[in-house]
Amino acid sequence: MNRAWIAHAALLIVAALYGANYLVAKGLMPDKIGPSGFIVFRVLGALVLFGAMYLFKPEKIQKKHIGRFILCGLAGVASNQLLFFNGLNLTSPVHASIIMTINPVLVMIMGAVILKLAITKRQILGLVIGGVGAIAMLILGAQENVREASLEGNLMVLLNAASYAVYLVLAKPLMSSYRAVTVIFYVFLFGSLFVLPIGASQALAVDFASFESQHWIGLGYVILGTTFLAYLLNIFALQKVQPTVVSVYIYLQPIMTAFFALVFAAFGAADHTGALTLPAILCTVLIFVGVYLVSFKRKKQKTVSSH
Repeated sequence: MNRAWIAHAALLIVAALYGANYLVAKGLMPDKIGPSGFIVFRVLGALVLFGAMYLFKPEKIQKKHIGRFILCGLAGVASNQLLFFNGLNLTSPVHASIIMTINPVLVMIMGAVILKLAITKRQILGLVIGGVGAIAMLILGAQENVREASLEGNLMVLLNAASYAVYLVLAKPLMSSYRAVTVIFYVFLFGSLFVLPIGASQALAVDFASFESQHWIGLGYVILGTTFLAYLLNIFALQKVQPTVVSVYIYLQPIMTAFFALVFAAFGAADHTGALTLPAILCTVLIFVGVYLVSFKRKKQKTVSSH
Protein backbone atom coordinates (compact mmCIF):
# COMPACT_ATOMS: atom_id res chain seq x y z
CA MET A 1 0.00 0.00 0.00
CA ASN A 2 1.28 3.45 -0.92
CA ARG A 3 1.88 5.41 2.29
CA ALA A 4 2.79 8.67 0.55
CA TRP A 5 -0.45 10.18 1.88
CA ILE A 6 1.17 10.35 5.34
CA ALA A 7 3.91 12.56 3.93
CA HIS A 8 1.29 14.81 2.33
CA ALA A 9 -0.60 15.08 5.63
CA ALA A 10 2.64 16.11 7.34
CA LEU A 11 3.31 18.73 4.67
CA LEU A 12 -0.22 20.13 5.08
CA ILE A 13 0.43 20.63 8.79
CA VAL A 14 3.75 22.33 7.97
CA ALA A 15 1.97 24.71 5.60
CA ALA A 16 -0.44 25.70 8.38
CA LEU A 17 2.39 26.20 10.87
CA TYR A 18 4.33 28.40 8.48
CA GLY A 19 1.21 30.28 7.41
CA ALA A 20 0.63 31.50 10.95
CA ASN A 21 4.35 32.11 11.46
CA TYR A 22 4.31 35.14 9.11
CA LEU A 23 1.96 36.90 11.51
CA VAL A 24 3.33 35.63 14.82
CA ALA A 25 6.96 36.48 14.03
CA LYS A 26 6.04 39.87 12.54
CA GLY A 27 4.23 40.70 15.77
CA LEU A 28 7.40 40.22 17.83
CA MET A 29 9.95 41.95 15.59
CA PRO A 30 11.70 44.25 16.09
CA ASP A 31 10.13 45.76 19.21
CA LYS A 32 10.56 42.71 21.44
CA ILE A 33 13.24 40.67 19.66
CA GLY A 34 15.65 41.60 16.88
CA PRO A 35 15.39 39.27 13.86
CA SER A 36 18.89 37.78 14.19
CA GLY A 37 18.47 37.36 17.95
CA PHE A 38 15.15 35.65 17.29
CA ILE A 39 16.97 33.06 15.19
CA VAL A 40 19.39 32.33 18.05
CA PHE A 41 16.49 31.42 20.36
CA ARG A 42 14.78 29.52 17.57
CA VAL A 43 17.83 27.45 16.63
CA LEU A 44 19.06 26.75 20.16
CA GLY A 45 15.57 25.84 21.39
CA ALA A 46 15.03 23.42 18.53
CA LEU A 47 18.56 22.01 18.89
CA VAL A 48 17.85 21.06 22.50
CA LEU A 49 14.61 19.32 21.50
CA PHE A 50 16.15 17.49 18.54
CA GLY A 51 19.15 16.59 20.68
CA ALA A 52 16.90 15.00 23.31
CA MET A 53 15.26 12.86 20.62
CA TYR A 54 18.60 11.96 19.05
CA LEU A 55 20.14 10.82 22.36
CA PHE A 56 17.47 8.14 22.77
CA LYS A 57 19.10 6.34 19.85
CA PRO A 58 22.41 7.97 18.83
CA GLU A 59 23.63 7.35 15.31
CA LYS A 60 27.18 8.16 14.22
CA ILE A 61 27.57 10.03 10.94
CA GLN A 62 30.23 9.06 8.42
CA LYS A 63 33.18 11.37 7.77
CA LYS A 64 32.37 11.52 4.08
CA HIS A 65 28.99 13.11 4.90
CA ILE A 66 30.24 15.79 7.31
CA GLY A 67 30.75 18.31 4.52
CA ARG A 68 27.19 17.81 3.28
CA PHE A 69 25.83 18.19 6.83
CA ILE A 70 27.73 21.46 7.22
CA LEU A 71 26.31 22.75 3.94
CA CYS A 72 22.80 21.70 5.02
CA GLY A 73 23.29 23.56 8.30
CA LEU A 74 24.46 26.65 6.45
CA ALA A 75 21.72 26.59 3.78
CA GLY A 76 18.81 25.09 5.73
CA VAL A 77 19.26 26.75 9.13
CA ALA A 78 21.67 29.69 9.18
CA SER A 79 21.23 31.55 5.90
CA ASN A 80 17.64 30.35 5.42
CA GLN A 81 16.36 31.55 8.78
CA LEU A 82 18.51 34.67 9.10
CA LEU A 83 17.54 35.89 5.65
CA PHE A 84 13.85 35.13 6.16
CA PHE A 85 13.46 36.79 9.56
CA ASN A 86 15.55 39.83 8.65
CA GLY A 87 13.63 40.12 5.38
CA LEU A 88 10.25 39.71 7.08
CA ASN A 89 11.29 42.39 9.57
CA LEU A 90 11.74 44.85 6.68
CA THR A 91 8.83 43.90 4.43
CA SER A 92 5.19 42.89 4.68
CA PRO A 93 3.95 39.34 5.32
CA VAL A 94 2.06 39.57 2.03
CA HIS A 95 5.15 40.41 -0.02
CA ALA A 96 7.16 37.74 1.80
CA SER A 97 4.53 35.13 0.93
CA ILE A 98 4.48 36.17 -2.72
CA ILE A 99 8.23 35.85 -3.06
CA MET A 100 8.34 32.48 -1.29
CA THR A 101 6.16 30.92 -3.98
CA ILE A 102 9.25 30.86 -6.22
CA ASN A 103 10.74 28.15 -3.97
CA PRO A 104 9.35 25.07 -5.81
CA VAL A 105 10.76 26.36 -9.09
CA LEU A 106 14.17 26.77 -7.46
CA VAL A 107 13.96 23.29 -5.90
CA MET A 108 13.07 21.77 -9.24
CA ILE A 109 16.07 23.48 -10.85
CA MET A 110 18.44 22.56 -8.00
CA GLY A 111 17.19 18.96 -8.07
CA ALA A 112 17.88 18.71 -11.78
CA VAL A 113 21.40 20.15 -11.37
CA ILE A 114 22.50 18.42 -8.14
CA LEU A 115 20.49 15.18 -8.04
CA LYS A 116 20.02 14.81 -11.82
CA LEU A 117 16.26 14.52 -11.34
CA ALA A 118 14.16 14.58 -14.48
CA ILE A 119 11.72 17.45 -15.00
CA THR A 120 8.51 16.36 -16.69
CA LYS A 121 6.04 18.48 -18.61
CA ARG A 122 3.40 17.50 -16.04
CA GLN A 123 5.53 18.90 -13.20
CA ILE A 124 6.20 22.12 -15.03
CA LEU A 125 2.47 22.53 -15.69
CA GLY A 126 1.70 21.90 -12.01
CA LEU A 127 4.26 24.44 -10.85
CA VAL A 128 2.88 27.04 -13.24
CA ILE A 129 -0.76 26.48 -12.26
CA GLY A 130 -0.03 26.44 -8.54
CA GLY A 131 2.21 29.47 -8.80
CA VAL A 132 -0.40 31.44 -10.72
CA GLY A 133 -3.01 30.64 -8.07
CA ALA A 134 -0.81 31.67 -5.14
CA ILE A 135 0.53 34.83 -6.74
CA ALA A 136 -2.90 35.92 -7.99
CA MET A 137 -4.41 35.53 -4.52
CA LEU A 138 -1.59 37.47 -2.91
CA ILE A 139 -1.70 40.28 -5.46
CA LEU A 140 -5.37 40.71 -4.61
CA GLY A 141 -4.50 41.08 -0.95
CA ALA A 142 -1.41 43.21 -1.59
CA GLN A 143 -3.25 45.94 -3.48
CA GLU A 144 -4.36 47.61 -0.26
CA ASN A 145 -1.42 46.65 1.93
CA VAL A 146 1.96 47.79 0.60
CA ARG A 147 3.00 50.26 3.27
CA GLU A 148 5.35 47.82 5.00
CA ALA A 149 7.11 46.59 1.86
CA SER A 150 10.75 47.28 1.01
CA LEU A 151 13.13 46.24 -1.76
CA GLU A 152 15.80 45.17 0.73
CA GLY A 153 13.40 42.96 2.65
CA ASN A 154 12.02 41.42 -0.53
CA LEU A 155 15.52 40.57 -1.75
CA MET A 156 16.35 38.89 1.56
CA VAL A 157 13.23 36.74 1.36
CA LEU A 158 14.11 35.81 -2.23
CA LEU A 159 17.62 34.72 -1.19
CA ASN A 160 16.03 32.76 1.67
CA ALA A 161 13.87 30.88 -0.84
CA ALA A 162 16.98 29.98 -2.86
CA SER A 163 18.81 28.88 0.27
CA TYR A 164 15.96 26.62 1.38
CA ALA A 165 15.82 25.08 -2.10
CA VAL A 166 19.49 24.17 -1.84
CA TYR A 167 18.89 22.66 1.62
CA LEU A 168 16.02 20.42 0.48
CA VAL A 169 18.06 19.04 -2.40
CA LEU A 170 21.26 18.56 -0.37
CA ALA A 171 19.40 16.83 2.47
CA LYS A 172 17.58 14.32 0.25
CA PRO A 173 20.56 11.90 -0.26
CA LEU A 174 21.19 11.82 3.50
CA MET A 175 17.75 10.27 4.00
CA SER A 176 18.94 6.95 2.59
CA SER A 177 21.80 6.72 5.11
CA TYR A 178 20.38 8.07 8.38
CA ARG A 179 17.23 8.39 10.43
CA ALA A 180 15.30 11.64 10.10
CA VAL A 181 16.12 12.71 13.67
CA THR A 182 19.84 12.17 13.08
CA VAL A 183 19.80 14.33 9.96
CA ILE A 184 17.87 17.19 11.50
CA PHE A 185 19.91 17.14 14.73
CA TYR A 186 23.24 17.51 12.92
CA VAL A 187 21.81 20.06 10.50
CA PHE A 188 20.81 22.26 13.46
CA LEU A 189 24.06 21.54 15.30
CA PHE A 190 26.18 22.77 12.41
CA GLY A 191 23.71 25.55 11.62
CA SER A 192 23.98 26.91 15.16
CA LEU A 193 27.72 27.44 14.67
CA PHE A 194 26.92 29.99 11.95
CA VAL A 195 23.94 31.58 13.73
CA LEU A 196 25.45 32.26 17.17
CA PRO A 197 28.18 34.72 16.12
CA ILE A 198 25.69 36.73 14.05
CA GLY A 199 22.72 36.91 16.40
CA ALA A 200 24.30 36.69 19.87
CA SER A 201 24.30 40.45 20.54
CA GLN A 202 20.60 40.83 19.68
CA ALA A 203 19.71 37.76 21.73
CA LEU A 204 21.51 39.12 24.80
CA ALA A 205 19.80 42.49 24.40
CA VAL A 206 16.25 41.08 24.73
CA ASP A 207 14.34 42.50 27.73
CA PHE A 208 12.35 39.48 28.87
CA ALA A 209 10.98 41.47 31.82
CA SER A 210 8.84 43.43 29.35
CA PHE A 211 7.29 40.29 27.86
CA GLU A 212 3.56 39.77 28.28
CA SER A 213 1.78 36.44 27.92
CA GLN A 214 1.20 36.84 24.16
CA HIS A 215 4.91 37.47 23.60
CA TRP A 216 5.90 34.27 25.42
CA ILE A 217 3.26 32.34 23.48
CA GLY A 218 4.58 33.77 20.21
CA LEU A 219 8.17 32.89 21.03
CA GLY A 220 7.14 29.39 22.08
CA TYR A 221 5.13 28.93 18.90
CA VAL A 222 8.07 29.89 16.68
CA ILE A 223 10.44 27.52 18.52
CA LEU A 224 8.10 24.55 19.00
CA GLY A 225 5.83 24.95 15.99
CA THR A 226 7.62 26.51 13.04
CA THR A 227 11.07 25.20 13.97
CA PHE A 228 10.97 21.92 15.88
CA LEU A 229 7.73 20.41 14.58
CA ALA A 230 7.85 21.90 11.05
CA TYR A 231 11.44 20.82 10.39
CA LEU A 232 10.74 17.36 11.82
CA LEU A 233 7.68 16.88 9.62
CA ASN A 234 9.51 18.25 6.57
CA ILE A 235 12.44 15.89 7.01
CA PHE A 236 10.00 13.00 7.54
CA ALA A 237 8.19 13.87 4.31
CA LEU A 238 11.51 14.16 2.49
CA GLN A 239 12.06 10.46 3.21
CA LYS A 240 8.87 9.60 1.33
CA VAL A 241 8.69 12.08 -1.55
CA GLN A 242 10.97 14.13 -3.78
CA PRO A 243 12.21 17.63 -2.77
CA THR A 244 9.96 19.24 -5.40
CA VAL A 245 6.89 17.73 -3.71
CA VAL A 246 7.97 19.08 -0.31
CA SER A 247 8.55 22.55 -1.71
CA VAL A 248 5.29 22.75 -3.68
CA TYR A 249 3.29 22.87 -0.45
CA ILE A 250 4.59 26.38 0.02
CA TYR A 251 1.75 27.33 -2.34
CA LEU A 252 -0.68 26.70 0.53
CA GLN A 253 1.06 29.08 2.92
CA PRO A 254 -0.48 32.28 1.48
CA ILE A 255 -3.94 30.79 1.94
CA MET A 256 -3.08 29.82 5.49
CA THR A 257 -1.65 33.26 6.18
CA ALA A 258 -4.81 34.99 4.94
CA PHE A 259 -6.97 32.66 7.04
CA PHE A 260 -4.97 33.18 10.22
CA ALA A 261 -4.92 36.94 9.61
CA LEU A 262 -8.71 36.92 9.84
CA VAL A 263 -8.59 34.82 13.00
CA PHE A 264 -5.97 37.05 14.59
CA ALA A 265 -7.87 40.18 13.60
CA ALA A 266 -11.00 38.80 15.28
CA PHE A 267 -9.03 38.76 18.53
CA GLY A 268 -7.69 42.29 18.09
CA ALA A 269 -4.40 41.58 16.30
CA ALA A 270 -3.26 43.50 13.21
CA ASP A 271 -4.63 42.25 9.88
CA HIS A 272 -1.82 42.14 7.30
CA THR A 273 -3.81 40.57 4.46
CA GLY A 274 -7.14 41.08 2.76
CA ALA A 275 -10.26 39.15 3.56
CA LEU A 276 -10.84 35.74 2.04
CA THR A 277 -13.05 36.33 -0.99
CA LEU A 278 -14.44 34.32 -3.90
CA PRO A 279 -11.33 35.10 -6.02
CA ALA A 280 -9.19 33.79 -3.17
CA ILE A 281 -11.20 30.56 -3.06
CA LEU A 282 -10.73 30.15 -6.82
CA CYS A 283 -7.00 30.65 -6.36
CA THR A 284 -7.04 27.94 -3.70
CA VAL A 285 -8.46 25.54 -6.28
CA LEU A 286 -5.61 26.39 -8.65
CA ILE A 287 -3.10 25.76 -5.88
CA PHE A 288 -4.48 22.30 -5.12
CA VAL A 289 -4.45 21.44 -8.83
CA GLY A 290 -0.80 22.48 -8.99
CA VAL A 291 0.08 20.38 -5.93
CA TYR A 292 -1.67 17.39 -7.48
CA LEU A 293 0.12 17.65 -10.83
CA VAL A 294 3.55 17.97 -9.24
CA SER A 295 3.05 15.38 -6.50
CA PHE A 296 1.09 12.51 -7.98
CA LYS A 297 2.69 10.73 -10.92
CA ARG A 298 1.00 8.51 -13.47
CA LYS A 299 1.29 4.82 -12.61
CA LYS A 300 3.17 3.96 -15.80
CA GLN A 301 5.64 6.82 -15.43
CA LYS A 302 9.15 5.75 -14.40
CA THR A 303 10.84 8.09 -11.93
CA VAL A 304 13.62 8.08 -9.39
CA SER A 305 12.32 6.24 -6.33
CA SER A 306 11.86 8.32 -3.21
CA HIS A 307 11.20 5.39 -0.85
